Amino acid sequence: MAPRADAIRNRAGILRAARRLIAERGPEVGMDEIAAEAGVAVGTLYRHFPTKVSLVGAAMAELADEIVARLDAALARIDAGGAALAEITALLRWVALEMDQDRALREAATNLGAYSLADAERRSRDALGMMVEAAQRQGDLYADVTVDDLALLMTTMPGTDTPAARRERWLELSLRGLIRQA
Repeated sequence: MAPRADAIRNRAGILRAARRLIAERGPEVGMDEIAAEAGVAVGTLYRHFPTKVSLVGAAMAELADEIVARLDAALARIDAGGAALAEITALLRWVALEMDQDRALREAATNLGAYSLADAERRSRDALGMMVEAAQRQGDLYADVTVDDLALLMTTMPGTDTPAARRERWLELSLRGLIRQA
């Protein structure tokens, strides 16, 4: 039997609330606070997610799926003739400027042992590799730029304690090291 529409809505609301509250307050946020933010009873939250580990793990799985979907969409645009460098730049900008909430969730998941990132990292790495190869074929990236270089940039970029304008400048300077000048 398919899940009821209200159960699907409740689960999605709980995950949204968990992601937002974990980002704001850290992994210490209480399950009752998450339930209240989602507009559901605590019992409803526990029916969907019996432990905080299961809740954070589900939120991380949702995030991983979003990241992979974003990368797949970028690859589809490249396959349709789009500029790989534009897609790489957009990805780095998204990570640098818009993923603050998701970084906090990833830290919480790692600290709680709630989610293995291995599959999402493998899938993301494969997609990034295809993007790098396409940008090199298009003549926009230096031939020695690798997926590891992009991963290094993404894991060492300034965090949320750095103002957005400075993160944007960091991104601009980082891209200069990757892009072949005509």
